[in-house]
Amino acid sequence: MTYLLALDQGTSSSRSIVFNAQGQIMAMAQQEITQIYPQPGWVEHDPMQIWQTQLATAIEALAKSGISAAQVSALGITNQRETTVVWHKGTGQPIHNAIVWQDRRTEPACAALREQGLADTIQAKTGLLVDAYFSGTKLQWILDNVPNARAQAERGELLFGTVDSWLMWQLSGGAVHATDVSNASRTMLFNIHTHTWDTELLAALRIPPAMMPTVQASSAVYGQVRPQLLGHAITIGGVAGDQQSALFGQACFGAGMAKNTYGTGCFMLMHTGHTAMHSQNGLITTSAAQVAVQPKSAPQFALEGSVFVGGAVVQWLRDGLGAIRHSSEVQALAESVPDSGGVMVVPAFTGLGAPYWRPDARGSITGLTRGSTVAHIARAALESIAFQSAALLQAMGRDLAQAGVAPVQELRVDGGACVNNLLMQFQADLLGLDVVRPEVTETTALGAAYLAGLSTGVYASTDELSAQWRVERRFSPQRLPDFAAEQMALWEHAVRKTVF
Repeated sequence: MTYLLALDQGTSSSRSIVFNAQGQIMAMAQQEITQIYPQPGWVEHDPMQIWQTQLATAIEALAKSGISAAQVSALGITNQRETTVVWHKGTGQPIHNAIVWQDRRTEPACAALREQGLADTIQAKTGLLVDAYFSGTKLQWILDNVPNARAQAERGELLFGTVDSWLMWQLSGGAVHATDVSNASRTMLFNIHTHTWDTELLAALRIPPAMMPTVQASSAVYGQVRPQLLGHAITIGGVAGDQQSALFGQACFGAGMAKNTYGTGCFMLMHTGHTAMHSQNGLITTSAAQVAVQPKSAPQFALEGSVFVGGAVVQWLRDGLGAIRHSSEVQALAESVPDSGGVMVVPAFTGLGAPYWRPDARGSITGLTRGSTVAHIARAALESIAFQSAALLQAMGRDLAQAGVAPVQELRVDGGACVNNLLMQFQADLLGLDVVRPEVTETTALGAAYLAGLSTGVYASTDELSAQWRVERRFSPQRLPDFAAEQMALWEHAVRKTVF
């Protein structure tokens, strides 16, 4: 038997999953990581805790599976993207907490870039909008605010990486300082057309080029795990940012195929093949996971939209409103009423992401009447996840139409909230197309395993992986298009009320 080990380092936890070659889960282990909030709008993680929990879950998953490290053909890494780590090259110690993708402290630095007239240049080169979401200004902040950091960096003593780079450095004992194209494309420093760190952008943010990791394809042999860590040297064969990894795990290998991950936030990606499609509708262009083993491995791209608060709205119902005791209770509460009774919840707790890009928006509940109950609010909160996702797919549809490309035919779904049948059916009704849930919903980790398997000969091509993808349930639209149009008009009206 052939086995693959996936390390899935996320925003709230570190997980490790052992898969067999057929993509079936053999064992899984998970540990939460501490969320650090030094002040409003700031979010940090301890890089050493990230590393220690990730290693511990890998050891635990192997032990649970009864599979030794010697039986693992390759290891793949997928990670929370944009989260920024800087460490000392000599000691391997971080010089500051990791600044998490959700952190908003660098909005003034982003405003300065816009004022310098760099927004169009950055979008043209990186595919990204200038936003505190991305890594570049986080790295700049660390260099500017940690004592002696900039001088050390200019002497070549410090290294930068997103979480994948940090884990590879630790796993390899400092032998590997690298990243893949999908993670590099989230830094606001990487030219997605030339596949290089952009010297003009590095200079604009005063970042020494020597800090930057080597960029490789997502499916490539990066190096070896130190044998003393897991009991045997395992090849690191695949790396991708979590959303691009999920796109790969969903077998969305061709242009026009799309997936949506329903996690803390929602992340919708549509593969655009070898074309870096420039969005006119508030989406970003990003590098998709790139497979080096296939002939003519040209760059792969995707359009992406990010919803900042997706499944987190259920946590708010639980922790903020006390409407439920456990997240699993939300479907029953929402189903206790036939609809939301005209109530709309817009969970703009940290502003609105794509396609609106309004950091000044704040959460709102509208349409309340004397007859409104907590069940109506719960249903509206759950439906807000689908409304935000529908707005993303509509934006993608406008981009496709403007480019003369055929529309998306179905939406493949994964992530924790996709198990909610009420939500998935409402999503299909709003979109007017099939929403498809696969048998294996751990597609983020599966994508990393597949990438590792491709680079090490476990799989011959992506055709093998497409053949392994299996549907668990298909949700087809049950309402007329007029229903979706009316509902989306009400949603957009509610969104407008969140911006003061």
